[in-house]
Amino acid sequence: MEVDEEKPQIIAENPNENVIRERNAEIVSGGNVFYNPVQEFNRDLSIAALNVYRQRLTKERSEKALKKQRRKVKEQEDEKPTPVLEDPPVYEAGTRYEDGLRILEALAATGLRSIRYAQEIAGVRQIVANDLSRQAVASINTNIRHNKVEELIEPSHSDAMTLMYLSTQPEKRFDAVDLDPYGCPNRFLDGAMQCLVDGGLLLVTATDMAVLAGNAPEACYVKYGSVPLRMKCCHEMALRILLHCIESHANRYGKYIEPLLSISADFYIRIFVRVYVGQAQCKMSMSKQSWIYQCTGCETFTLQPLGITKPNPTAGNPQQLKFGIPTGPAVNSQCEHCGHRHHLGGPIWSAPIHNPEFVQDLLTAVQETTLQSLGTQRRIVGVLSMVQEELQDVPLYYTPDKLCCVLKLEIVPMLKFRSAILHAGYRVSYSHASKNSLKTNAPPAVLWDILRSWSKRHPVNPERMIPGTPLAAILTKECTAVYEFDELHPEANPKSRKSALSRFQENPTPHWGPGTRATIMIGDNKLPKSYRNQNKKQRHKASEQQAEDTPQTVDDHDGDVEHLPKQPKLEATA
Repeated sequence: MEVDEEKPQIIAENPNENVIRERNAEIVSGGNVFYNPVQEFNRDLSIAALNVYRQRLTKERSEKALKKQRRKVKEQEDEKPTPVLEDPPVYEAGTRYEDGLRILEALAATGLRSIRYAQEIAGVRQIVANDLSRQAVASINTNIRHNKVEELIEPSHSDAMTLMYLSTQPEKRFDAVDLDPYGCPNRFLDGAMQCLVDGGLLLVTATDMAVLAGNAPEACYVKYGSVPLRMKCCHEMALRILLHCIESHANRYGKYIEPLLSISADFYIRIFVRVYVGQAQCKMSMSKQSWIYQCTGCETFTLQPLGITKPNPTAGNPQQLKFGIPTGPAVNSQCEHCGHRHHLGGPIWSAPIHNPEFVQDLLTAVQETTLQSLGTQRRIVGVLSMVQEELQDVPLYYTPDKLCCVLKLEIVPMLKFRSAILHAGYRVSYSHASKNSLKTNAPPAVLWDILRSWSKRHPVNPERMIPGTPLAAILTKECTAVYEFDELHPEANPKSRKSALSRFQENPTPHWGPGTRATIMIGDNKLPKSYRNQNKKQRHKASEQQAEDTPQTVDDHDGDVEHLPKQPKLEATA
């Protein structure tokens, strides 16, 4: 389905250079409070998700009230007519409703996100825009008055954790909590779990992708309680590590999470989860986490769940489950494919990371409602379409380029590889996290067998067949089946790719990224700072070395220049 890009609205020139516009919101700032225009996709997606969440929450509350009325009528044995479900109330954006959502933006900075929430989310009761910086709160107050949303937004000058801990009473809890910190969000998760209502929505952003992607496993364990592995699927692993971290915080208070949407975009990950209360459901958490084994040679990975569930035959209720601990390990001491040892990572969230019904509602809302005019609507449609196509029951993915790199083969074209898997009777999909992803339920042995079949068409250089390497161990085995590469399978080319949707956007601007704290990441001031910080340490060392090598000179009374010998450095003595 082809989606035309929305034409931007023409806005007249503003004489005030400090005014930043995003849709209908205007931010007045002197440049000392953080703002990053690249995060517009994040804000647009959050607005769409909160609108859909409000619709679902209103429907759930109406159905709950209806069940309560029917139960009351049945207990009283009245002859009154049975209550029926009424049409849900119609809400408008920008208007305060006493039965609406109460939203907390714990780290508001300029307040742009809160202002857009007030202007674009229908059915809001109150939005608390909090920040620890006094300068940021002053900017929030200015922007609230400038946008005339004083009725909906309450500024707050407080520590985010303290504010959430002080909001644990039932009448003070929030329907939605938005955490968008600079870096790791783990310190805020404990308070967020306690200040959310039952069934509340938690929106979390993490920008420390180097830690989550495996560059610093020791730091990731300290922050998230999980060990990452250096893999091609590191972006999806980052999502699953964060989900594991959120679930572990929820379980401490007898709560559990339901992931609605988990997105890896640009330089960050964004997660939307609902948090429910339920001691019985918390017992399922162990079976949703897994260790991951990764071969050090061929990089094949294997997941082993921390727990297992199975029907309890002795119970009268067939829905009752029995919990157990799996036997292990799931792999031998040496890889069955290449004979190398394994790395052990995790635990990670191995259950589905999206709710298909929520994603469908979100996609419908973005395409058919007032959300069509979002600035990044075209990209949102492309990403959500890919999310719909993902295999929900298959954690992580491979990439053809890495698989072929292990065997020093010519890279198999993506459609040919997907066709071979589909013709073999397995399922396959892309992942929204990588344009070269290969998410499939085919076991690794089948993938290596497909590549052995491909090597017969495109032989490997015999000089590379070195004993002891993964290449030699895998390619010396015989193919166990014949695979079809030439005939394109009908499902090999997904609908989102056929329709040329905006699936993987290029970098939007030069020098883009997470940005710098308390800085307006737009305009001409950003580029000089970016250049100035490049190789700063190396340039400083070079200048110090040059100063040491340059001989000192003094002028004598006759005007001649006398070169002084270089003075040795003296060590300090006690």
